Amino acid sequence: MNNTLKTFILLAALTVLFLIVGDLLGGRYGVTVALFMALFMNLFAYWFSDKLALAMSGAKPVAEHEDPELHALVADLARRAGLPKPRVYMIPTETPNAFATGRNPAHAAVAVTAGIRRLLTRDELEGVLAHELAHIKNRDILISSIAAVIAGAISYLAYMGQWALFFGGFSRDDDDRGHPLALLAALVAIILAPLAASLIQLAISRSREYQADATGARICRCPLSLARALEKLEAWNRRMPMQVNPAQAQMFIVNPLSGETLMKLFSTHPPIEDRIAKLQELARRMHLY
Repeated sequence: MNNTLKTFILLAALTVLFLIVGDLLGGRYGVTVALFMALFMNLFAYWFSDKLALAMSGAKPVAEHEDPELHALVADLARRAGLPKPRVYMIPTETPNAFATGRNPAHAAVAVTAGIRRLLTRDELEGVLAHELAHIKNRDILISSIAAVIAGAISYLAYMGQWALFFGGFSRDDDDRGHPLALLAALVAIILAPLAASLIQLAISRSREYQADATGARICRCPLSLARALEKLEAWNRRMPMQVNPAQAQMFIVNPLSGETLMKLFSTHPPIEDRIAKLQELARRMHLY
């Protein structure tokens, strides 16, 4: 399935889940309050996404004279992608990784670790940077923020539902108040709805990684360079995980948190083997080998 279509379907499923849970647990008032709270918190995070992500990762700006090759690569790839050149940052850690951030192309930044500059060849680094520019081009920060707003609102509704049940139950109208089936449905929603929302949100994150791989491979015109880079980065991050906030994990090109393989449903990233296979198939379609 096309990743853009898959993302749309997942966002639609998240929205439907929110409406069902909202009607069941909070009614019109509860839905409004939960949506407002989630919107306020995530709008702030979205608007200042670049500053927050860079500060939390300890990234420092890189002047052009400090790393002219890195700046030249970013500028060339941005031109090919039809984007303004993003700001360039370095994260002072030996674990090789990278991420892009920013609410739109005009306020974007690309950050790479010190380790990635030493590990990858020029072509492999070009593939990684193209992947990160693809996130900017595809507006993935916006898509992730929309998913976070809806998932956050579902979590708030579940939290409100817990308090409502604690104080004797609730329902959409007086006729249903205290009905065993209504209380059972509310209890199930309180327990399962936040989990379902999180799983859909993670699926959206994985879908956007596949899309960024494909878009990035077309920008740099060499899917196999990105495939080789992913293989190296995954191996190094298993051996030497980064110390980052778990909320930031989905931003990086490979999962930076742990050397252990996560359950597929609960991972922010698709399996590296699947990503490499898709890039190899793309290279065949582009008649590169």
